[in-house]
Amino acid sequence: MWTAGAGATAEVQEPGGKIRSRSTRHIPVVGVVTEDEEAQGAFKTMDLNRVINLLEETDKDDLEEKQLKSVKKLMQCYQNGLPLRDLAQIFKILNLCAEKIENQPHFIESASNILKLCGLPFLKKKVSDEITYAEDTANSIALLGELMKIPNSELRIQICKCIVDFYHAEPPKKHITGYQQASSSYKIKMAEVGGLAKTMVQSLTLLENQLVEKLWVLKALQHLSTSEVNCTLMMKAQAASGICAHLNDPDPSGQLLFRSSEILWNLLEKSPKEEIIQQLSNLECLLALKEVFKNLFLRGFSHYDHQLRNDILVITTIIAQNPRAPMIECGFTRDLILFATFNEVKSQNPLVKGLKLSNSYEDFELKKLLFNIIVILCKDLPTIQLLIDGKVILALFTYLKKPEKHKIIEWSAAQYEELQLHAIVTLSSVAPLLTEEYMLCQGNARVLAFLEWCESEDSFFSHGNSFHSTGGRGNKFAQMRYSLRLLRAMVYLEDETINSDLCEKGTIQQLIGVFKNTISKANDKEEAIVLEIQSDILLILSGLCEHHIPRKEIFGTEGVDIILRVMKTDPTKLQTGLGYNVLLFSTLDSIWCCILGCYPSEDYFLEKEGIFLLLDLLALNQKKFCNLILGIMVEFCDNPKTAAHVNAWRGKKDQTAASLLIKLWRKEEKELGVKRDKHGMIIDTKKPLFTSFQEEQKIMPLPANCPTLAVMDVAENIRAKIYAVLGKLDFENLPGLSAEDFVTLCIIHRYLDFKIQATHKQRELANKSWENFLARTSNAKTLKKVKRLQEKAIESSRYGEHPPNAIFHRTDIKGLNTMVPSGRVVTVESTPARLLGGPLADTDIALKKLPIRGGALQKVKAVKTVNESKKSVPT
Repeated sequence: MWTAGAGATAEVQEPGGKIRSRSTRHIPVVGVVTEDEEAQGAFKTMDLNRVINLLEETDKDDLEEKQLKSVKKLMQCYQNGLPLRDLAQIFKILNLCAEKIENQPHFIESASNILKLCGLPFLKKKVSDEITYAEDTANSIALLGELMKIPNSELRIQICKCIVDFYHAEPPKKHITGYQQASSSYKIKMAEVGGLAKTMVQSLTLLENQLVEKLWVLKALQHLSTSEVNCTLMMKAQAASGICAHLNDPDPSGQLLFRSSEILWNLLEKSPKEEIIQQLSNLECLLALKEVFKNLFLRGFSHYDHQLRNDILVITTIIAQNPRAPMIECGFTRDLILFATFNEVKSQNPLVKGLKLSNSYEDFELKKLLFNIIVILCKDLPTIQLLIDGKVILALFTYLKKPEKHKIIEWSAAQYEELQLHAIVTLSSVAPLLTEEYMLCQGNARVLAFLEWCESEDSFFSHGNSFHSTGGRGNKFAQMRYSLRLLRAMVYLEDETINSDLCEKGTIQQLIGVFKNTISKANDKEEAIVLEIQSDILLILSGLCEHHIPRKEIFGTEGVDIILRVMKTDPTKLQTGLGYNVLLFSTLDSIWCCILGCYPSEDYFLEKEGIFLLLDLLALNQKKFCNLILGIMVEFCDNPKTAAHVNAWRGKKDQTAASLLIKLWRKEEKELGVKRDKHGMIIDTKKPLFTSFQEEQKIMPLPANCPTLAVMDVAENIRAKIYAVLGKLDFENLPGLSAEDFVTLCIIHRYLDFKIQATHKQRELANKSWENFLARTSNAKTLKKVKRLQEKAIESSRYGEHPPNAIFHRTDIKGLNTMVPSGRVVTVESTPARLLGGPLADTDIALKKLPIRGGALQKVKAVKTVNESKKSVPT
């Protein structure tokens, strides 16, 4: 038995009874070990410095045997776990053993055994040990990545096993007296701090042709990539591109592809996505992904193969979002379009000859993913020609029909419904880019026929199981919803060929009928989706009728009736968040596009008290609607019948329209920060309409195509529209106004005068300048006074002292009688054409430079000068 303290002298009794003393190592020792404690698994002490010194020696004959023996002894001492305080020295011993492997192969076993110890729990004596020894632990674990550089397969595999063990912590084999296990995540955190993930990625470059070791490294990286910190480190080491480029490497086990795809998934989820996409957006990576996907698509038969195929397609979809990814160049886009449409459009391509999809969950998911990636790919305009060649529009239109009961379909009823909705959504993105193909496929007729089926009393029962089927279980609202979205996308192109074709097919009447039917069929469960359908119908009608009076006439009284019905909606519903706000916006837009300009519709709208309804909405005082409603009011006031309706309206507390408009003016000015006194009178007469926003706004240069702040001020706030409405009511005989209203009305009446006030100032300045000019030319005293002021200004601008070698230039011109300073534009008279010649002059000078005016130079015979009347001088 022995006892010792840190830095003390230990006395040991030998078997012969002699007592000898020896100095202990200058590190904390484990403590006194009794037989009972040893049985319980307590540590035996060991001088780790001595082991390190022994391993560093090189000049003894039997040295290797002693070194191996000392390492073996270390293994026995720490067989139950590694104390955090000893970790730095143990890893130094590991490093020394690893360095000897190349020349002394016996050390492979020693290094491997120490690595096995690293898989055991780390032990702490104090609670604070995890913090105290954090730096040593992080540096020690980081050494594992550096040891991967040693070209030994067994060592590399053991390192990877050790890292994997970090994520599968096991309790100590025996309880160690005075010690407890470090927290289960401690090793993982220290691996993050030490940057182990980065060095492990870098080690892949050393294992190009060593499959077994490579698979172990990928397994370790698969575990490491479960944390955001490690994923960021791996990203910086270009892990994504390095791993993806080798996806197609030979591997009979299939582990390489599985583990690599898992790592790529984690990198995309847990590190900056844009950076990972950038790393994968190169030809080498996309070619590898293409080959892997194609092999799995054509030759994958197992459930696992199909899952992996879908995972690769999702990764590809994410990469395709980058417009710079060479999807077309590597041929991936063409293959994806082929695989997406081969079931619907017969293809002679040998790749898909005899290929069939089953109704399994994985194949069903694949089909949806292929539709989805088409939407992504079509955003890159060069893809359009490939979409045309692949007959994508025709393939998608095969789903735009009612299910055929007697036809054998690969998909179940629920699957077919979901694919149908997905196809319509895809058409909404692709069809606007391929208008010619859309029209060749009779797109409008197909959509309208499908829409007719959607509102028919068919026995079809919708399953409503997917995202796109939301709100459509047991009915056809989901199909109607996406069909209308498709129509809206086509109408918004403003392609007159498409819109005329729609109108010729009776779209306006059909949509009005659909709108009415949705009102009668809707219930509380489908309220949100019905509101969306109604909004889209009104937007489509607005797109068709705008700028076309004959179409507005077709819209007619039936159309006006549905608009009036929406305007009568209970105002409290606008706050429910179900979509009433959107519907109201669509309604106001349809008033502008479908009614205004068509006098019979305008008159019918007025007869049905439409102006009253507009003013009721205006009285709700919701800023988001005010601008649009007032714009409609301005246009309606061109109709001579409107003024009577406006003046006849009464709101709450018998409020008149004029009072309402003036109140809105005051509210707007208060929000804009216009200066007014308590009675509403102008405070700043120089800037009567100036807002606090304009006052704070700095002067900044704007491009020529940008509207000025003055224009934006008129467009964004409602004062100009209120002025226009009251102006069309003549500002006179307005009922129901208070004294404050009359004060505000005076300001509104002078709105335009206040708005071009700057122009008045410019005119005043111009008039004053002209008067000054006349005074100088007609009054000698005034001229002399101005002359003196000018000379004084010139003198005050000069330096007091001139440098010794400076040349002085006079600024005044003798004999000059004008006192008008020159402007920025100077007119210079050109040399007379009689001296330079006409347009066809043939001189050497003409070949070198062009004249200012008068055409090309010409030769003339001679010009006599004053001094040489008889001598000819060439010009």
